[in-house]
Amino acid sequence: MSDLSVSVDLQENYKDYYQNGESKWRWLGALDKADNIISLCRGLSVNSLVEIGAGDGAILKRLSELSFANNFYALDISETGVDVIKNRDISQLRECAVFDGYTTPYSDQEFDLAILSHVVEHVEYPRKLLAEACRIAKYVYLEVPLEDTVRLPQDFTPDKVGHINFYSPKTFRRLVQTCNLKVLKQRITNPSKEIYTFQQGKKGLLDFYIKEAFLSMLPNVATEFFTYHLSILSTREEILEVRKS
Repeated sequence: MSDLSVSVDLQENYKDYYQNGESKWRWLGALDKADNIISLCRGLSVNSLVEIGAGDGAILKRLSELSFANNFYALDISETGVDVIKNRDISQLRECAVFDGYTTPYSDQEFDLAILSHVVEHVEYPRKLLAEACRIAKYVYLEVPLEDTVRLPQDFTPDKVGHINFYSPKTFRRLVQTCNLKVLKQRITNPSKEIYTFQQGKKGLLDFYIKEAFLSMLPNVATEFFTYHLSILSTREEILEVRKS
């Protein structure tokens, strides 16, 4: 077992991150993220799943409403996040616990699916976490914001959001592949209109339509200038071989 864990700075950043409980902002985001999960996982038989970096459990709550799986497990480094999840009415939730950020207590291929939605951009050793995810689950679903655009500042400045890794579609896909994972499906999406208007009102609506138009007509150019979300469904090559046999 590895003794690697997230740094003290990261632990402190997320310690009280969810102390105010559920939020409408995170719930609106969870609606989009759950839709992406269901879209890419269509055709898979998912009985059990683990969400690694489950935050306040908004995504699990939405997947529960949609009867996506029968058994949910949740892990997060934030004690306040785990407390919020436990207080949600998620009937399929079997276990929710704090973990060290990299090592889980589960056995090999214990789950049909591991979900890491908007997690990898926060962690110091992403390959370590992806290796653990693909150890405990047959399939790994990942979603990240595509922030490596021409607008990304030259120098890094830490903030409360906690993003420390910044990706383009190409660099994130290659990261996944370097973890001995095969990309099965991927999609790039623009957050919903509700997300934009919640933040910016009418101006947000204009931003939404501009980004939506660019993504539709010039997808490669769009991701160079604007931030979207990239979702990937992946698995290990040996899992595919078992399915074929």
